[in-house]
Amino acid sequence: MRDNPKYADLIFPPHSLRCRTTAEGVVQVWVASRQRWLVLTPEEEVRRRVVRYLTTRLAVPASLIVEEHLVLLNGQPQRADIVVFDPSLRPWLVVECKSPDVPLGSEVLDQVVRYNSVLGASQVVITNGLEVEAYSLTSKGTYAPCDFPLP
Repeated sequence: MRDNPKYADLIFPPHSLRCRTTAEGVVQVWVASRQRWLVLTPEEEVRRRVVRYLTTRLAVPASLIVEEHLVLLNGQPQRADIVVFDPSLRPWLVVECKSPDVPLGSEVLDQVVRYNSVLGASQVVITNGLEVEAYSLTSKGTYAPCDFPLP
């Protein structure tokens, strides 16, 4: 288990991760929900913290969170970083995680909105771990900025 001081500035609280280093020197993290080891990239560090935040601070049941959720856009497979379902198993929240060195902007928002055009969640969030932007889907099909409970 380890806590990475490299990411001390992220707004989501740190937590210990189960990690290993391969013979090639690649650091991997165990992702229990997916039952596999993944390369611990900066984006994955953000995703790990967001999932932990959702389950511990916002009390979202882990069973309602799907990571790398398959979304077919024009027949092409894409993956939404995090999709949170409501108790009726309808998508409620779609989160797009980026590396801390990727600025949030229209390209990132457009990406999560494309995923949500298929999923139909009422809220979308984009984050690079340093900033968070949240939007609600309006009855007119547009996205309006909204509050997201921050750490």
